[in-house]
Amino acid sequence: MTIQGHRRAAPGELVAVDLPPGEHWLEILADLWWRGVSVLPLDHRLTPGEKRAQIDVARPSILIDSGGDTVFPDVGVTDPDAAAVVIATSGTGGRPRLVELSRSAIEGAIERANAAIEVTVEEPWLAVLTPAHVGGLLVYLRHAIFDTPVAAHEGFDPAALDGRGSACTSIVPTMAGRLAEAGAALHGVTLVVGGGVLGFESRAALQLRGARVFQTYGLTETCGGIAYEGTPLPDVEVRTVEGGLVEVRSPTMFSGYRHDPAATTAVVTPDRWLRTHDLGSLDADGRLAVFGRADDAIRSGAETVWPEEVEAVLARHPKVADVAVTGRPDPEWGQHVAAWVVPRSIDDPPTLEELREHCREDLARFKAPRALSLEADLPRTVNGKLRRSALR
Repeated sequence: MTIQGHRRAAPGELVAVDLPPGEHWLEILADLWWRGVSVLPLDHRLTPGEKRAQIDVARPSILIDSGGDTVFPDVGVTDPDAAAVVIATSGTGGRPRLVELSRSAIEGAIERANAAIEVTVEEPWLAVLTPAHVGGLLVYLRHAIFDTPVAAHEGFDPAALDGRGSACTSIVPTMAGRLAEAGAALHGVTLVVGGGVLGFESRAALQLRGARVFQTYGLTETCGGIAYEGTPLPDVEVRTVEGGLVEVRSPTMFSGYRHDPAATTAVVTPDRWLRTHDLGSLDADGRLAVFGRADDAIRSGAETVWPEEVEAVLARHPKVADVAVTGRPDPEWGQHVAAWVVPRSIDDPPTLEELREHCREDLARFKAPRALSLEADLPRTVNGKLRRSALR
C-alpha cells in the first residue's frame, strides 16, 4: 500500500490516519515525526459515526484513508511539541476523549520502557497491536524516532512468534493466552503485556517456552506503561488516596485532552497528579498492585467499553423497553459485554442476534453484547438511577 497524502501536511498541522495496521504506518509516522506534523491514528475497526465523532473533536487538517485524503480548511494550528500525537481514550458514556502526547513524553516513555526490560534501541520489535492504541503506537514510533527495526503485522498470529528468536512485542492478555495455548517456541522473545492482568497460568506457560514476560500498568494519559512488574519507572510517582484510588505523576504525562480543558482539570490536580480511577495498593517497597476500575468500565481484551454508550444504542431497538449493560467474566477476554433487557412484549422478546445486528451501524463489534438476559424489570434507586452493581 502506497500512501502519499501525509506529505501534503505542513508542520503545525494535525493529520488523521484511518488505515489498518501494517508496514505503511512505519513510513507515515517517520515522515510526520521528523517534519513536526502531528498525527491522530484512527481505529479502522470503528464505525463511520464513531470515527466522525473523533474527527469532530480533533479537527485535523487532513484525513488519510484507503480512498485517498480529505482536506479540512480553517482548522487552526497544533503545537507539534505538546501534541505530537493525538490518540483516543474512552470517556464516561463513550464520549471521545482525545489525549495529547508531547514529543518529550513519547521519547521518555520509550527510553524508560527499554531500560525496564533491558533492551537497546537496536533490538527488533514486532508490531501486532493497532497503532490506534498507545501500546501499539509506541512500537511503531520506536522505528520512527530511534530507527529501531520493526516488523509491522496486519494482525496477531501466534505462529509469527514461533521460533522467532530475539524480538520484542507488546501484547494484551488475550493474545498472551492464545500464544500460550499455541505452544510456540519463544526462547529469546520479550513480551510486554498491558491492557489488563496476565493470568498466572498463561505467564507460566510463556516463561516455560523461553519468553521474558513483563506485566505493565499504565494509561493512554501516561503514554503507556509507567510500572513494570509493579515497580514504577524512574521519575514516576505513584500514590493511593481516598480508599485506594491510584494517582500518578510522571514526566510522560499527557499535555491534556484535546479541546477539552474542563475534562483535563477534572482528572489532573493543580500539582500535576493524574486521578486514574483505578483501585490499587502500594507495598512497603513501593510496588503497585492494581485491583481494577473504580467505575463501570468493561475491559474486553485491550478495549474499554462504556455501558452507557451501548445502552443508548440498544434502547433504540423497537423490542426493548428498558436496558442495562454490564461486564461479565470471560476466560479469554477478561470480560465480555452483557445486556439485561426488559422486552416490550414478553411474547416477542429480542434475540441476542437481533441486538448485535442492531448495533452494527453505530458500534464497533467489540462493543456489541455477547450475552443477553431477559428481565421483568431492572433494579433502580428511588430517583430512577440504575443500580448496575445489583446486576453483576
